[in-house]
Amino acid sequence: MSTIEKELAETRTSQTSNQVSSERPSNHSLPKAFVVIGINTAFSSKKRRDSVRETWMPTGYELKELEKEKGIVIRFVIGHSAATGGVLDRAINAEEAEYKDFLRLNHIEGYHELSSKTRLYFSTVVSIWDAEFYVKVDDDVHVNLGMLVSTLARYRSKPGIYIGCMKSGPVLSKK
Repeated sequence: MSTIEKELAETRTSQTSNQVSSERPSNHSLPKAFVVIGINTAFSSKKRRDSVRETWMPTGYELKELEKEKGIVIRFVIGHSAATGGVLDRAINAEEAEYKDFLRLNHIEGYHELSSKTRLYFSTVVSIWDAEFYVKVDDDVHVNLGMLVSTLARYRSKPGIYIGCMKSGPVLSKK
C-alpha cells in the first residue's frame, strides 16, 4: 500500500507529457466520474481491442457521451516500447488518433512488468479523475457494462470497498 501511495504522490507531482496530463484542467480540479475502467492491453492485442470495441465499449461520439452524461470513462491502458517512438509506439499512436480511447502510461511494456503496470494505472487515474470507482480489466474480458454499473451503484455508500477476483484456484461466488 505504501508503494502505491508513493507512486500516487509522484504521479501527481510529475505529470509528464507522456501521460494524459492534457485532460487535466489548468485549475487542477479533477474531472468527476462515476467509474474509470482501464483495459490492460498490449501492442500485439489489436484484434482483442477491436473485439472489445465491437461488443461492449462504445467508440467515437458514443464513448465521449457515455463519459459526459453517465460519468463512465473507458480507456485501453498501455505504456511504451523499450525503443520509444519505434514501430510499436507508432502503431498505437495511429490507433489512438483514430479512436481516442487510450491511456498511455509512462511505463515500458513487458509481460514481467504487469503488476507494476497495474499499480501505475491506479496511481495515474486517481491523479486524472475523481471517480467513485476505479476498475481494471484485461482486453480478453468482455464486460457487461450495464451489470457492472448497476452493481457498482449498489456500493456507492460504502467507501473504500474492494470488489474483485484474485484468481489462485477455483473461483467461487455467492448468488
